[in-house]
Amino acid sequence: EPAGMDYFCDQVQQKDVGRRMQIGQELLEYLSDPVRSPDLEQDQQRLDKVIDELTAWVNSSNFKVALLGLDILGAFVDRLSGRFKAYIGTVLMPLLDRMGDAKDQVREQAQNLILKLMDVAAPPMYIWERLAVGFKHKNYRSREGVCLCLVATLNIYGAQPLILSKLVPHLCIAFGDSNSQVRDAAILAIVEIYRHVGDKVRIDLAKRGIPPGR
Repeated sequence: EPAGMDYFCDQVQQKDVGRRMQIGQELLEYLSDPVRSPDLEQDQQRLDKVIDELTAWVNSSNFKVALLGLDILGAFVDRLSGRFKAYIGTVLMPLLDRMGDAKDQVREQAQNLILKLMDVAAPPMYIWERLAVGFKHKNYRSREGVCLCLVATLNIYGAQPLILSKLVPHLCIAFGDSNSQVRDAAILAIVEIYRHVGDKVRIDLAKRGIPPGR
C-alpha cells in the first residue's frame, strides 16, 4: 500500500530528527508525482493539519529540518498553485523568522519561498501587505532580510505590481535602525525603488522629512 495523505498527516507530527528527515524525503517524492498523490486535496482538514505541522518544521532549531520543511512547503506551493493562497497567513510568520536565521542557506531559502509565493500563489502586493510587519521584526537579520527581499521583488517584478507608497514609509523608519546592516539594506531598497520610479521617490522622501543630503 503506497503512502498517502493519512500516513503523512500522522508522520509529520514526529519530533525525532532522523524520522523527520526520512518522512520529509518520502513526502517530497509523493508531492512530485501527481499520479502517486491523487488524495492530496481530498480532505481539507487533513491538508490544513499537514501544512500546520510543516510550519513547525520550518521553526525547528535543527537547520536541516528547517531546510527540509522549506523544501516541502515549496513543493506544496508548486502542487497547489493559487489554492496555496489560503495558507499564506500560516506560513509567512515562520518565513519571516527564518529570514533572520544565523545560517545563510536558511535565510536564502526562506526568501526564495516568499518569492515563489508571489510567483505562484498570490500577487506580489498581496504578499507584501502581509510581509510589511517584518520591517519591525525583533531580529535585526529579519528586518534586513525584508529590505533585501524587497530589492529581489523589484528585480523580478519591477515596480508595477507594487504599491510602493505603502512600503517607502517602512524604509524611512529603517534608515534610523539601531543596526547598520538594516540601515544599509534599507538604503539599498530605496536605491532600487529609485531605479524603477525615478524622482517620484525623492519627492516622497522629502515629504517624509528625510534631509536632502541623505
